[in-house]
Amino acid sequence: MTTSEETVSADETVSAPCRRTVVATIGAAGLAAALTACGGGGDDKDTSEPAGAQSPGDGGGAGGTVLAKTSDVPVGGGKIFKDQEVVVTQPTEGEFKAFSNRCTHKQCPVTSVEGGTVNCPCHGSKFDIADGSVRGGPAPQPLPAADITVTGGSIKLT
Repeated sequence: MTTSEETVSADETVSAPCRRTVVATIGAAGLAAALTACGGGGDDKDTSEPAGAQSPGDGGGAGGTVLAKTSDVPVGGGKIFKDQEVVVTQPTEGEFKAFSNRCTHKQCPVTSVEGGTVNCPCHGSKFDIADGSVRGGPAPQPLPAADITVTGGSIKLT
């Protein structure tokens, strides 16, 4: 039952919400406020991918999606794959790493890899290209690693 009746006089009754309905409504409003605060609420910037950061296509098969050739990822830098939500870096020659492209602060997509860091434009967080660790806040945690394989000059998302 969602309402209770309160007797005002012998001839008149007033419907009022029961306590359970009031508590549930307040709880839902609080949850909505918390989710809005955590969701970034309107300060997202344009998340356009830098020129040349397009995926070369799906390699298909059991080996995963081909993201790029190893020669497409610069040494000391990286490449962002917006559609796959991943960034691939090459901290040193022949060493490839992959991370989520979502900043751990407010989940904004990162948009550049420069100066040894993966950079988020929303609030200025920077992550190390070698291990995804936070090099500049406000991000609270490192970028989560993504699984890739490097075979014969191809980088595949697994």
